[in-house]
Amino acid sequence: MTLANFRDFLGWCTLFDYALLLVWFLFFAFGRAWLIRFHGQWFRCTDQQFDGIHYQGMAIFKIAIFVFNLVPYLALRAMA
Repeated sequence: MTLANFRDFLGWCTLFDYALLLVWFLFFAFGRAWLIRFHGQWFRCTDQQFDGIHYQGMAIFKIAIFVFNLVPYLALRAMA
């Protein structure tokens, strides 16, 4: 795999991951009641705990995208 291929791979991974994050946010913002019912089948938590878990999960996922996909992609773009 060449650096150009790896750079392209990281770019596509970044786009797909941000799209997944957007879908997660949209489900959380507009389908919160459904998510609570769906996850409530397995996990018992308050609305505040549910919101906190999803907020933290989205924040961690966003940081992971930034650190593992976007920054290496930008570094490889700067090299070329």
